[in-house]
Amino acid sequence: MKKVLSLSAGFLALSSLPLMAEEALEIVGKPVSGKMGFQPPATELARKLQWLDHTLLIIIAAITLLVIGLILWVIVRYNRRANPTPARFTHHSAIEILWTVVPIVILAFIGAISLPVLFQQQEIPEADITIKVTGYQWYWGYEYVDAGFSFDSYMIGQPATGGNYMLTPEVEAKLVEAGYSRDEFLLATDNAVVVPVNKIVVMNVTGADVIHSWAMPAFGVKQDGVPGRLAQLWFKAEREGIYFGQCSELCGKDHAFMPITVKVVSQEAYDKWLEKAIEEYAGTPAAPASYQVAAN
Repeated sequence: MKKVLSLSAGFLALSSLPLMAEEALEIVGKPVSGKMGFQPPATELARKLQWLDHTLLIIIAAITLLVIGLILWVIVRYNRRANPTPARFTHHSAIEILWTVVPIVILAFIGAISLPVLFQQQEIPEADITIKVTGYQWYWGYEYVDAGFSFDSYMIGQPATGGNYMLTPEVEAKLVEAGYSRDEFLLATDNAVVVPVNKIVVMNVTGADVIHSWAMPAFGVKQDGVPGRLAQLWFKAEREGIYFGQCSELCGKDHAFMPITVKVVSQEAYDKWLEKAIEEYAGTPAAPASYQVAAN
């Protein structure tokens, strides 16, 4: 069966090489079984967020070790056997000033290193590409605002793609045809967001029915999509590759089957993809009339 799948995928790739140029990409951002930590950062913001996380972890660990050390010291030095006659004072001005000033200094330092990262995340720059993202139960809709086309994105293996949420041979064949492997089941989608490398992408995020959340860990972005409202996020991917995210707001029974696929490609590959995408998707409505919300 695997040989048949490999042969069919090979013939498909040869017959549609220009159409799938953007798919010859390294899979960079995805979970790895048995490992802990962040996905490789693909944006400046993701690097800063990971640095901030590591810095705060060091601060928290140092405070924890200090408190544990003080507790152990008090247990050993001031237990009944070592100190049969305890002191009975109720105030110590120096210590009280110390435990008030030191936490203030620590919190001020944390604020000084975290606020610039927060501001960078929230201050939306001028976009090279604008994409409207709409969360549905349970798939994503994408509208390339400047190019005038839209498409829907379903998990490969969802009923809308001919699956039943199980990794069957048929679903595996669809994964292979789309340029993935069985390891990307529950992560890969039939249509991916394609963006050029080193370009500012601004996403307007909303929801059509309930609250969803568009999250891409390797980019350091996560934004809730609330029905009737538009929120924004932005990223500038610095490395070509395929990245995976997930809906990160509990949105119903199929919440776990709302993955996100983003392909970061060269400008040349993006221009070719955009030309074909306009030809294929232009004129397609972004959503049924009953779901038109938060229009631009």
